[in-house]
Amino acid sequence: MMSAKTSAEVIIGGKVYTLSGYESEEYLQKVAGYINNKLSDLNDIKEYRHLPVPMKATLVELNIADDYFKAKSRVDKLENELEQKEKEIYDLKHDLISTQIKIQAAEAEKNKLEAENQKLLLDKTRLETTLQDAMRMEETLQNSARKAVSTESAEEAVSTSSGADAESASDTDAGAAASSGNSNQKRRSSGRRASGK
Repeated sequence: MMSAKTSAEVIIGGKVYTLSGYESEEYLQKVAGYINNKLSDLNDIKEYRHLPVPMKATLVELNIADDYFKAKSRVDKLENELEQKEKEIYDLKHDLISTQIKIQAAEAEKNKLEAENQKLLLDKTRLETTLQDAMRMEETLQNSARKAVSTESAEEAVSTSSGADAESASDTDAGAAASSGNSNQKRRSSGRRASGK
């Protein structure tokens, strides 16, 4: 909805004017004050005071136009700087989002690697336990084998000793029998000789 039209009486160059517009009365008075300041600045110039009225008006208009273009140039510069800053902010936001995505991906990869590392540690522990069990079993088997070998050696030694003793006893019995036979034969021979006589 368009604002209501405003009218205000202002003094410009010592004369009263009625200004109308859709801006506030305060704004219209501010415009009039701006023109009065321009007229005051120009009246401080000695050459300006001696110029014809039409030329004075033209100089005022030129000064106002100069202020306008300078102000517009500053506004354009500020708008360009603002646009550049907005572009930089957009790029920074884009970089930030990209960085956040990379961080999230890195965290996911880190979590994955930690899970794999945990699994590897568990596998390592299981393998170490299995290896220790195998080593204990091997040691037990070796001890059992050594005991079996010792037992067999002892049994062979006992068997060999028993065989030797038996053989010695057999030899002794045979010798005793032979000695006994010789004695009997001698006795028989002696008997025959005695009988012959």
